[in-house]
Amino acid sequence: MPLVTSTEMFKKAYEGGYAIGAFNVNNMEIVQGITEAAMEVNAPLILQVSAGARKYAKHVYLMKLIEAAIEDTGLPICVHLDHGEDFEICKSCIDGGFTSVMIDGSKHSFEDNIRMTRQVVEYAHDHGVVVEGELGRLAGIEDAVNVSAEDSSYTRPEEVEEFVSRTGVDSLAIAIGTSHGAFKFKPGQKPQLRFDILEEVERRLPGFPIVLHGSSSVIPEYVDIINANGGRLKDAIGIPEEMLREAARMAVCKINIDSDLRLAMTAGVRQQLAAHPEQFDPRQFLTPGRDFIRDLVKKKIINVLGCDGKA
Repeated sequence: MPLVTSTEMFKKAYEGGYAIGAFNVNNMEIVQGITEAAMEVNAPLILQVSAGARKYAKHVYLMKLIEAAIEDTGLPICVHLDHGEDFEICKSCIDGGFTSVMIDGSKHSFEDNIRMTRQVVEYAHDHGVVVEGELGRLAGIEDAVNVSAEDSSYTRPEEVEEFVSRTGVDSLAIAIGTSHGAFKFKPGQKPQLRFDILEEVERRLPGFPIVLHGSSSVIPEYVDIINANGGRLKDAIGIPEEMLREAARMAVCKINIDSDLRLAMTAGVRQQLAAHPEQFDPRQFLTPGRDFIRDLVKKKIINVLGCDGKA
């Protein structure tokens, strides 16, 4: 099966009241863990690549790993650029075989965001590639994304119709209270998603796929394992999974997950090295990391996304 776009995935997800997981990939073990989990529960997948991942692993290596995953699993897989900051990186990914790109113009003015998003949409659509835009700014730090709480802003529902109409984007990332990274909130602060904004966006854009970034839940089990083996993540707080499931029942068709993958991999590696300090073969400690990712993704697909059996 060749790479696919997210168009049909999102159509089915919107109608079915579930979401597709968009999981960030950086190396072979992460790709394997994600795709093995999806194959076990027969779920469609979006594998997304950040600018940091392309710099770390190189575009060609990541694409070959994803091609191998398709051959191995037979799953419908979409390859997506996460947080493309300008036209050039989006064009490079489109030319390099990606089937979906995100152009993140959220730090610019409304008019500049429309202008740069429209430029990417025109090029992408000419090449059969779909585009995700963004309105509103999420706080937090993850790879090249670094937005302070003071500079973050909720999406303004009154802007979404004009933005979608003038840009031609295929999906829209909105800011309703999620945040990038593992350290999303201050200690004692209770995460809360603005479902009122999501409801208004859905009313204004009926049937249109909405995306949530910064949606890792920072699972305590992994935090505890990391801390028990030399880590210092005691203030890590994520988005409650029941909130994400509710968003998936609404207009949200794509939920991005990155930090939870990093935590799962790190927990598996730290636990193995602490138990077996004599080991020096990377295969011996990367295997548990891959297993932790597989278990995490399977739980996310079934309990949060609801896309098991939908491939």
